[in-house]
Amino acid sequence: MKVVILGSGVIGVTSAWYLAQSGHDVTVIDRQSGPALETSFANAGEISPGYASPWAAPGIPMKALRWLFMKHAPLILRPQVDGAMLRWIGAMLGNCNARSYAINKSRMVRLAEFSRDRLIDLRQETGIAYDERSQGTLQLFREQKQMDGVAKDVAVLKADGVPFELLDAAGCMAAEPGLAQSDVPIVGGLRLPNDETGDCFKFTNALADMCKTRGIRFLNGTSIQRLTVEGGRIASVVTDAGVMQADAFIVALGSYSPLLLAPLGIRLPVYPVKGYSITVPIVEEMRAPVSTLLDESYKVAITRLGDRIRVGGMAELSGYSKGLPQARRDTLEYSVSSLFPGAGDVGKASFWSGLRPMTPDSTPVIGPTAIPNLFINSGHGTLGWTMACGSGHVIADIVSGRQPAIESADLAISRYH
Repeated sequence: MKVVILGSGVIGVTSAWYLAQSGHDVTVIDRQSGPALETSFANAGEISPGYASPWAAPGIPMKALRWLFMKHAPLILRPQVDGAMLRWIGAMLGNCNARSYAINKSRMVRLAEFSRDRLIDLRQETGIAYDERSQGTLQLFREQKQMDGVAKDVAVLKADGVPFELLDAAGCMAAEPGLAQSDVPIVGGLRLPNDETGDCFKFTNALADMCKTRGIRFLNGTSIQRLTVEGGRIASVVTDAGVMQADAFIVALGSYSPLLLAPLGIRLPVYPVKGYSITVPIVEEMRAPVSTLLDESYKVAITRLGDRIRVGGMAELSGYSKGLPQARRDTLEYSVSSLFPGAGDVGKASFWSGLRPMTPDSTPVIGPTAIPNLFINSGHGTLGWTMACGSGHVIADIVSGRQPAIESADLAISRYH
């Protein structure tokens, strides 16, 4: 079967890999000059299935109000006349209850754990290298109330059989020795020993190269204009380079997916939530992190990537803006410098922003649509890297008419209807 994938981020490229493994003729189209040049380019680098948690949770509305007035705020809201933003916020607030949180987290952990296992398989099969490490993730609590509030996450981890460790301050420093140089308060942490790290950009490009050796075509630098419908099915995709027909089409355009689908009458509840990162060269090895640390106070992830430290986080609702305010960089620099002082040269750090495609329930949309040969693999939010291989595997099974290895019906867009 001829399959066209729209989007060459980590989700589009992993989808291409698994579809080709299933015997399909695959073409990937993207307006960027190469793979992984948008949201997949400089993300936080963590592969953390156990930390796959919905943003919509009990207590979040009150926390969000406080965050808006913090100096180093994890949440930034740029009010504007935007119906999509208002609908998304309303739907997200509707998920801020205990029942929805438990359902959504269970879905997310199911997919993320499956994805981590598929990544391990892929690494063993191909030898792909991407500055990977398998030394766990530490969620660090600076305040006792953060430590006290971890019970709901621990309950889900236990129910899903995910290994974890609750650590005191000394235990945190044993897991991340560089914290011994910090002078900020450390109450404790939640560590997931099976989590991994790696450079998503390096991985996606290495996998794209492997895809090409297996006959997958990449039409980069090609703008996607619209999908055409004939006889109730997608007949073709119209691009600035011409029209391409196929048997099946997969939309993997991240935050831009809703814009392509809307003219077809498909309302995909995905909104761009802007995140920021800095990439810091390491100057003092012994002071640097060994894996990923999540700074719970500022919602910032600090990840070791070879001889670099990737510091990423924050959530900004500002439409499709990609500006780089100094205040956002200041927050990232403060987080890494307060916890790992002297580890890297923040003055030489590169600064980046990307648009995370967020759904109001934080669960991605993977599966069929009302149009028989049109499929979606989008809406992964902050967890595209964590969920990529699993999502690609699931969509390949669905397109191929096979039963996916994990429950997937509740991942489809139909759950919103």
